[in-house]
Amino acid sequence: MVINSTISSDAPIIHNLMIKAFMEYKNEIPPSALEETVQSVSDAFKKGEKSLIAYEENNPVGMVRFQLKNESLYFYRLSVIPEKQGEGIGKKILKSLEDYANKFGVSTILCKVRMTVPKNMQLYSSIGYVVYDEEVVHKPNGINIKVASMKKEL
Repeated sequence: MVINSTISSDAPIIHNLMIKAFMEYKNEIPPSALEETVQSVSDAFKKGEKSLIAYEENNPVGMVRFQLKNESLYFYRLSVIPEKQGEGIGKKILKSLEDYANKFGVSTILCKVRMTVPKNMQLYSSIGYVVYDEEVVHKPNGINIKVASMKKEL
């Protein structure tokens, strides 16, 4: 497996991986990542967002999007295509994210996780992330989402 930093022209690959991975949440309210477009991913790049893509035999199988904020790295949209989930790809991507953070002198990695998806919280906990805050995010149309903020100190 090879995990590479991306460039803006990778936006269609990033979007495709994200949509495939997040289809399992299509019935969540709101479906979040499924509302994004290649253009919104491309626009995020222009605003300083970065990402990593994991490849197996030159085929993209997973990715993560992130931003460096202050002295932290904040990641989101960790995605592994359904047929490859459960093979440790997500953990390998997160390990590469830690390597990236170390390279840039960042000591804390942060993420937010829907509390309605315990398997994601368990994944992060299994590699050293801890919950440091819980909140209810109020979305349009009166939709409320319970979210845990998690972090890992490097």
